[in-house]
Amino acid sequence: QVQLVESGGGLVQAGGSLRLSCAASGRTSRNYPMGWFRPAPGKDREFVAAIGRSGTITLYSNSVKGRFTISRDNAKDTVYLQMTNLKPEDTAVYYCATRSRASGDLAYVASDQYDYWGQGTQVTVSS
Repeated sequence: QVQLVESGGGLVQAGGSLRLSCAASGRTSRNYPMGWFRPAPGKDREFVAAIGRSGTITLYSNSVKGRFTISRDNAKDTVYLQMTNLKPEDTAVYYCATRSRASGDLAYVASDQYDYWGQGTQVTVSS
């Protein structure tokens, strides 16, 4: 059973930075697509960022583009989300997700395209 464990959340002032980590375990292959999501009004989970198998393909939501950077370390089967210039509206529980299959080097933006989810890590940005 694949498990994802997020860490790195916390309380930060507006304009500050945080780095989230998500470590995967329980699978033999380490290069499946991964993504970050957060809850949003009217949505189950809102897409934040995604990364393909090799790490060269990355996608971002318009709300975080230019401020957040997703990266991965396949040797550690870990994905990171570097968040800078944080805003109060970034306050949320951030969830990591991964797929159980991959075809090519693609990144995925829809939550229903992911098979495994972490428990989430809270990010709070004060104004």
